[in-house]
Amino acid sequence: MNPAYNEFALKPASATMAILLGGLVAGTMDIVAAFIQHGLKGISPIRILQSVASGLLGRESYNGGLKAALLGLLCHFVIALGATATYYALSRIAPVLITQAVIGGSLFGVAVYFFMNLVVLPLSAFPGKITFPLGALVIGLLIHIFCVGLPIALIIRHYSR
Repeated sequence: MNPAYNEFALKPASATMAILLGGLVAGTMDIVAAFIQHGLKGISPIRILQSVASGLLGRESYNGGLKAALLGLLCHFVIALGATATYYALSRIAPVLITQAVIGGSLFGVAVYFFMNLVVLPLSAFPGKITFPLGALVIGLLIHIFCVGLPIALIIRHYSR
């Protein structure tokens, strides 16, 4: 067995707690950032969450009211938990993601941003066009670095000690 792996091995309960807490923190920070970013443009939180649900429901999500918004919120946190579980799994293979959590988390945030925009959204029922204007790209990357990648990495590191 890899000695570096043993150094960062977690008990199953700790791994579960790390993934749940990481998903909750990153999901919360990311959705709050979206509420602020789009709220400044006059878009309501309900509409933002309906947009998330549109990945499953397509355009119909915008007619789904609070139910569609709640589905969007659920989807958002499932994705955040999936991202956290992915980072956790990768950190078991590459312990450098624990020892260099700031760098690893930052790069992971960038990877999550591009994975969501280049893989998940095109494969979903999301009705919008996916574009990358420079301003939106920079803001999206910064949000994914500071609100997704870093919190996940730092929480996984904390529970790996």
